[in-house]
Amino acid sequence: MLLGQMIERLADDAFAAEALLSLDDLPLLVEVEAAGREQGESAATYAAAAARHFADYASDEDWLALMTALECAADPGVACLRQMIVWSLRKESASCTCAGGSTGECHD
Repeated sequence: MLLGQMIERLADDAFAAEALLSLDDLPLLVEVEAAGREQGESAATYAAAAARHFADYASDEDWLALMTALECAADPGVACLRQMIVWSLRKESASCTCAGGSTGECHD
């Protein structure tokens, strides 16, 4: 599946939920659930938005890191989604203005 097709299919909550489960990373799934909840979204909707934001706003260095992760991955689709979600979570954490934002304990 091409990257654009994957991003488009993430708009389907069932596909996105399955894609999140395929990451086989419970701590990351919990982070995605929490981030989605903070924005009034499901985890699947958050994942879709994270992929779109990465595609629209990632720097050249971010894309290079994604390509490197894809090269080394047994499942490039899973590696791509993981990289995009982690990028999105990191960007949100860095841009948070609450009192706990700089300590990583934002919104607790």
